[in-house]
Parts: sequence; structure tokens; C-alpha cells
Amino acid sequence: MKKSNRILILCAIFIATFMTSVEVTIVTTALPAIISQLHGLSFQSWIMSSYLLMTAITTPIYGKLADMWGRKSLFQLGIVLFTIGSLLSGLAPNIFFLIIARCIQGIGAGSVIPLTFTIIADLYSFKERAKIMAFTNTAWGLSALIGPLLGGFLVDQLSWHWVFIVNVPLGILVFAVIAIGYQETYAKQPITSIDKAGVIYLSLTLLLLLIGIQLLNTHITIGIIVLISSIIFLLVFSLVEKKATTPIIPISMFTNRTFSNQVITATLLSGILICYEIYFPIWLQSLYHVPATVSGLVVTSSSVMWLLSSFFVGPLLKRFSPKKIILIVVTIQCLSYLPLLTASSDFPDWFFYIIAAISGAGMGIVISMNIMLCQHLVAQEQVGSATAIITLGRSLGPTIMTGIYGSALNIIIKNNLNGISLTQVNNTISSANKKIAENQPDIENIILQALHGVFGIAILLFAIVLIANLLDPNKKIID
Repeated sequence: MKKSNRILILCAIFIATFMTSVEVTIVTTALPAIISQLHGLSFQSWIMSSYLLMTAITTPIYGKLADMWGRKSLFQLGIVLFTIGSLLSGLAPNIFFLIIARCIQGIGAGSVIPLTFTIIADLYSFKERAKIMAFTNTAWGLSALIGPLLGGFLVDQLSWHWVFIVNVPLGILVFAVIAIGYQETYAKQPITSIDKAGVIYLSLTLLLLLIGIQLLNTHITIGIIVLISSIIFLLVFSLVEKKATTPIIPISMFTNRTFSNQVITATLLSGILICYEIYFPIWLQSLYHVPATVSGLVVTSSSVMWLLSSFFVGPLLKRFSPKKIILIVVTIQCLSYLPLLTASSDFPDWFFYIIAAISGAGMGIVISMNIMLCQHLVAQEQVGSATAIITLGRSLGPTIMTGIYGSALNIIIKNNLNGISLTQVNNTISSANKKIAENQPDIENIILQALHGVFGIAILLFAIVLIANLLDPNKKIID
């Protein structure tokens, strides 16, 4: 492929990465305003979960199809769906319409997110890939600077609806660049090659898993039954995949322990990532009453450090084993979170920016490394599927954990209401209702206790990551 075409495609990938990362930084900044205006505290986790669930379900499907049919048409389809979903989200009149629109966004993102990495793997060698991925990570840095400021401005000056509509022109631009610059020739295979049973059982597993987690908030017994059902479907799915001719997720990949640990690590760290992206702004707005624009900057510090640290992935992999890198980085991240377990209302707000920066730096090193190694440890014809698996983990972690965090938050709040209505708590969540919040110290204490519980779960995830990587048998540098 001509160098000029590679540059044009790289620009499209850059814009697509920017678009999806802005989606995170803008929406999390606007989330308190959305909850308050739509009275959606009970459904707040679904705003993120619906998007992440559909991304998780469709990611392995797109990954398998990409190995069979090529990248271009699927990437364009994802862009179209993501853009339509963004527009509908911006026009949402109520919480339920918004959740449905977010599902459409997620179906599109299921293509866009993994195929950006797959296309990079197609165009660049393993040694070149670290630099290229570091370059595309500058899109995260740019979105980190623009996203929270733009999101906060739109929320404070216009309305939260505009934080979704801003993606529409970006989606149109990416579609046009790919259509013009990406010339791909690929021998298509018949649709009968798709592992239909695998798709069905995987979808049912993920759907029941998320619904079960959400039901724990209101109907514990039913929630447990649904979760058990999801485990049964997971077992059936694994049996089906072992017998499938063209499995949607090749189980054989997981015989490599190092590969498996990269997936586990990326999954759990992504679950932690969504924790501070959602709940740091909520903490700052509801307890410290800072404007949406200022609270959004906490995500900025994370994304900027993600960008900077990603440039060190290549040099680190040349000198240290993946196991050693992960253990050191995750330990530092975990230690930075410990103060959140006992933080009071006097806890300095600037410390949130430091924690986010440490987290972002760690994510930039570890998750970038996870993606590269998953692609490197499989055969060339499985790169698309391997990329889809690691991307599925990155989607599934936030999907599951958003539901768990939301359930934990709601359960702790409801158990400590003591005569205070849930509506009052809803009204306190947003920084726009500063006067109401200042007159309700009891509500602030309830929210603080709930947030302690949420970040306690995040620390537990750090511990699981450390244990998983301690058990990794590979202690060598991977060439």
C-alpha cells in the first residue's frame, strides 16, 4: 500500500479514536445533569451499560467478519450506526429513549473500536505498531483536553443533549475519509460460515449477565436466578465454540496463559477505568459542588497521562517481561486508590486529579501492551479475532462493572435514606443544584458512603489483576 494511503487511513483511525474517546469524556461529564433532569438515578448505570453491552455483544461478531470479509465495509457500517445512535441520543426526550439510542451507538462502536486496532495491525509490523498506537493515542489526549471543557460548556450553557450531537459531524467525516482513502481487496466468504449458535449463546450470556446485575439492586432473588442462567449459557457457549468449525471466539487461543492474562488484565482495568470516569465527576459535583466543566477535567488528567505513557510501551517491552511491567504498574495504581476508602468531605479535591493521572498513566502502559501482545501471540489469520477478544474484554469489563457499581451505589443509598426521599438525592447529584445540596448535609453523607463502597470494589479488582499476573508462568521478554 502506498505511503500516502497509509497516512490517510491513519488519519481516519485518529479521528475515529478521537470520536469514541470524546464520547466517554463528554458523556461522563454530563452524566450528573442527565440523571438530575431525567430523574434517572435508578437507571443511571444503564446510560453507560446499554452502550457497553451492545459493544460487547457485537465486537466478536465484527472481529470474526473482519477476518472473513475484510475491514472497510464493516468499519463504515459501524461509523454509520454510531453516528445515528449519537443523533438519537441527543434528541432523547426521556431516559428510556436515551437508553435505546445508546444501544444503537454501542452496536456501531462494536465495529469501530476493534477494527481501528485491526487495521493498524494490517498496515504496520509489530515493531512499528508501538509508535503508531502511541500516535493514535494522541487522539485520547486531544479529546481529554477538548471533551470535558466542551462537555461542561454545553451542559452549563446549553443542555446535555448537545454532548451527543457533537459526534455527528465527526462520524460523517470519518466515513468520507475511509470511503476515499481505504482501498481494500478481500475475498469474501459466504455468510453460512458465521458461528450462528455461538453468536446467540454469547449474546444471551452477556444480556442475562447485565440484567442479573441490575436486578440485584431491586429484586435480589430474581437477580441471582438470572445470573445463574447466564453462567449456564456461558458453559453452553464454551461447549459450542469447541465444536464449531469457525468459532466466533476461538477457545484455543486461551491455552496460552500469557494471552489469557492480557485479556483478564485489560478487562478488569477497563472496569476500573469506567469507575473513576463516572464517579469522580459525580463526587466532585455532588459533594464539592464544582461546575460540570471543572469536574470533567479530572478525566482530562487521566487521558493526558495515558497519551504520554503510551510512548514508553515499546522501550519497556524491550527491557522487561509483560508480567513484571503489569505487577509494578498495577501496584502503584492500587495504592493511589486506598485513600478513597476513608475520604471525608474535607478530602482535598486536587487529589482526585492526581489519582486520575496515576490511573491514566498505568492504563496507557498496560492496556496498550495488552492489545499488542494479544495480536503478537496468535497466527496472522487470527489477528482480527484476537483483537476482537481483547476489545470484547475492554467492553465487557466496563459493561459488567458499570452495573455492579450502579447497584452498589443504589443499594447503599437506599439502605441509608432514613426518611429522605430518593428524589431529594436525585436533586443533589447535580452541581447545578448547589443550594439544595448545601442545605442537605445528611444527603451528602449518604452519597459519600455509597462512593466509598464503589471505590472499594475498584480496589478489589486491582487485587484480582495482581493475583492473575503473579500466576503468569512467562517471565521472559517477548520479542
